[in-house]
Amino acid sequence: MATSILVAYATRHGSTQEVAETIAATLREGGLALVCQPLKQVRTLEGYAAVVIGAPLYMFRWHGDAKRFLSRHRQDLLTRPVAVFALGPFHEDAKEFQDARGQLDKELANFPWFKPVAIEIFGGKFDPMALRFPYNLIPALKQMPASDIRDWAAIRAWASGLAVKLQSSR
Repeated sequence: MATSILVAYATRHGSTQEVAETIAATLREGGLALVCQPLKQVRTLEGYAAVVIGAPLYMFRWHGDAKRFLSRHRQDLLTRPVAVFALGPFHEDAKEFQDARGQLDKELANFPWFKPVAIEIFGGKFDPMALRFPYNLIPALKQMPASDIRDWAAIRAWASGLAVKLQSSR
């Protein structure tokens, strides 16, 4: 019987990886065995009792690695509890969080079979100096101030509550 949990993430500049690692560490503190790795490195879900998927929302889209992961592992995801988190807003603005959740819901609607036990939006990190082509050519983006509104206490609290959801949904 599978007893391990997979925390898998996609990231562009590392901030989603940091959140995934914090979620993994929190779940480990709760006594759970798990593996934390990039989504594109996951070849099989065999041996995992549950999955946590994390990816950023970037320019109104959920990271492509997350969408490919859902398509590639559809049958296995149907048989185990799955939680999803996304990083999105760069400002502490309720409307930005609401819009980000709407974007994620729209992306997930493309996978009508997918029924996560938990979905969460966390604030993101933005560094205009880290922009790559073609985004580094957009003056408005280059002029935005750097920000990091990841709420580590909220991330750990979500992960703590997630342990129960992932175990009770089996």
